[in-house]
Amino acid sequence: MQDRNFDDMAEKFSQNIYGTTKGRIRQAILGEELATILATLPAGARRVLDAGGGEGQMACTLAADGHQVLLCDLSAEMIERAKRLAAEKGVSDNMQFAQISAQQVADYLDTPVDLVLFHAVLEWVAEPEKILSRLYDILHPGGVLSLMFYNLHGLTMRTLTLGNFGYLQADLKKRKKKTLSPDFPRDPEQVYRWLTACGFHIESRAGIRVFHDYMRDKEKQSERFDEVLEMEKRYCRQEPFLSLGRYIHVTARKPIEKDVL
Repeated sequence: MQDRNFDDMAEKFSQNIYGTTKGRIRQAILGEELATILATLPAGARRVLDAGGGEGQMACTLAADGHQVLLCDLSAEMIERAKRLAAEKGVSDNMQFAQISAQQVADYLDTPVDLVLFHAVLEWVAEPEKILSRLYDILHPGGVLSLMFYNLHGLTMRTLTLGNFGYLQADLKKRKKKTLSPDFPRDPEQVYRWLTACGFHIESRAGIRVFHDYMRDKEKQSERFDEVLEMEKRYCRQEPFLSLGRYIHVTARKPIEKDVL
């Protein structure tokens, strides 16, 4: 198994994710989560790694606030798109770019970072536990991993509501390889166990698109977007809605080591 490279689908990815109401909800919830995380870190410019950063929307937002951001991605096309966005936003001086995998980041960095973004990547990688362990190692003690992953429960719920029972009976295995449907939907409880095994302390969780994708009247997704977003924000941190989100965001902190007396 190999990690996914989006060179061949960058434009489709851009249109189907960022150019939709589901993409706007994703960015809005992630924005709130990151604001909460940054408020817990020491004041001033922070060192940030955006691992698998794609087109760089979140990276550019953080760079605009004065943080120093390294964006890495396997895809040369995504790196070029991120560079163009950084130039358009006037934040290139606060950003670096590297066409490398998340597994290679430790060899690229000279000092630990304060914050790692790992958004919508875990579901595309073949060895998730190893990557989470690598990301733990490159964080400062007290630093935070902002992890967003594609939720197996959300996929199952969506498949049930569509009546696509054959897909479920086939264990949710894709027929086509080159699609935007992730290769490895993740069971939340398994992800939480991986994080704990690495040494992370899970501080909070939020569901992303906890009902948007299940709406029967699709026109309301755009016609009443402000109301939809308001309701997403209201319910995204509450169970059972959180665990049915199409994605789940986890705030996981690397503990600060205490002196042994």
